[in-house]
Amino acid sequence: MKSKYTYIAVGIIVIALLLISPRFATQKQVATVPDPTVLQGMQITEGPWQPELAHLRERLQVMGLPALSAEGSALHIHQHLDIFVHGKALSVPAGIGINESAQFISDIHTHDGTGVIHVESPTIQSFTLGQFSDIWGVQFTATSLGGYTVDAVNSLKVFVDGKELTGDPRALVLGEKQEIAIVYGTAQEIPKTIPSTYAFEAGL
Repeated sequence: MKSKYTYIAVGIIVIALLLISPRFATQKQVATVPDPTVLQGMQITEGPWQPELAHLRERLQVMGLPALSAEGSALHIHQHLDIFVHGKALSVPAGIGINESAQFISDIHTHDGTGVIHVESPTIQSFTLGQFSDIWGVQFTATSLGGYTVDAVNSLKVFVDGKELTGDPRALVLGEKQEIAIVYGTAQEIPKTIPSTYAFEAGL
């Protein structure tokens, strides 16, 4: 007959295996999200913006993120980003986070100009909207987006799945199949219908 200590030991092993399993490892520490004003190459101009790649490696180092030789596979999720400035849609370009000439790619990147964000990481951890904008090279804070700044008549709002986000938008954790909308402008310029869903391609 097995002793109670045998059952206790087995229980401890099972708990340990669950804790190290990727399914239960989603609460790992978020990579560093620095003040974007200290990062090199950040664009503080009006949009649209192209991917800033000349200083991407340096930004990743400050952020504590790797310059990967290939996409990771431990974590693979997607989001869709819409940006509206003064009532008009601005594009989210292809190639964010991908430096083909230097042959490296970041955990967060875009492959095309549809606005779909790819998080493909070799580690299970949380990533944020602020990290995506820093990788893109577009300065983004609670009060500014590129060259657009909150003032007496213009606001900066972030919506997730059609609902307005409260708190620091940079800290928004990227989740699977989110529809994110960044909206800048006057109250009259905010789109009457904020996107709440996105038709992701099959397989994403």
